[in-house]
Amino acid sequence: MLAPILKGLVLGLFLSISVGPVIFAIIKQSVNNGHKAGYAFVAGVSASDITLVLICNFFTSLFTAALNHSTAIAVSGSVFLIAVGVYTLFFKKVVTDEENKLVPKKFRKRDLAGIFVAGYFMNILNPGVFLFWFAWTAAIIGDAASTPNPVQYKFIVFVTCLVFVLLSDILKVALAGKLRSRLTPKNLHYINIISGIILIGFGVALCWGVLNFGHIINNKPA
Repeated sequence: MLAPILKGLVLGLFLSISVGPVIFAIIKQSVNNGHKAGYAFVAGVSASDITLVLICNFFTSLFTAALNHSTAIAVSGSVFLIAVGVYTLFFKKVVTDEENKLVPKKFRKRDLAGIFVAGYFMNILNPGVFLFWFAWTAAIIGDAASTPNPVQYKFIVFVTCLVFVLLSDILKVALAGKLRSRLTPKNLHYINIISGIILIGFGVALCWGVLNFGHIINNKPA
């Protein structure tokens, strides 16, 4: 079935190139902490996407309940982004040796698990991701209803999309890892500053946008 594969590729391409806090966080993790941390973060992001796809398809009532609390989710996501940004901007240290060269980090399993969890929640607390999967799931279910094998159609679309996004994120980690070998401690410090400002900016913009939208809705004339 070529149609669901093409639809999944288009959907995956759109999601993988969408500019948001996650893409900057993937690059930041990879540049700062190496490819293992980057892959752990990507695994968390991918797991959250799979969670949302499953909820959209099989637990629609749960997803609807989550949408009803979208403001709380957005504020929580904003606080999380701002906290990560503040830590990166003011407290993230560049570790160097006596010759002022970058020291490769050694991660324990619990460290990688923490990075995985950070990726999972950074993605799943973004209401934009919620709405993305909700809208596209509804569209794909509508398309699948007109095919002889609707379950197979949906499965192919979502698996193709998720695999494409995962592979594109892995590529981002690999490219960022190559960049890391050419960085100096000073450059890495500047990258931390830029990353922190970007994450704080995303967090503030997300919170302001959701609260302002909610204010407009609540004060809309009957």
